[in-house]
Amino acid sequence: MTTKLTLQVDEELIRFGKRWAQSRGKSLSRLVSDFLTALEKTPDEGGLPPITRSLVGLAHGVDEEDYRRYLEQKYR
Repeated sequence: MTTKLTLQVDEELIRFGKRWAQSRGKSLSRLVSDFLTALEKTPDEGGLPPITRSLVGLAHGVDEEDYRRYLEQKYR
């Protein structure tokens, strides 16, 4: 079920968001929805240092075996 929502956001930020979403074939509503969905799926990062927190999820989708081979080759 979808529900209409009104947000107060700076005009320039709205323009940027619309351009960014359009360049990816999405609506601004879809962009916000996708963002909130991603937040919901993000593991709790409580207590992590800022640098570590910024790296959470960075390697999502990386094949561990490929990375292992890369490290072996790099440190020979």
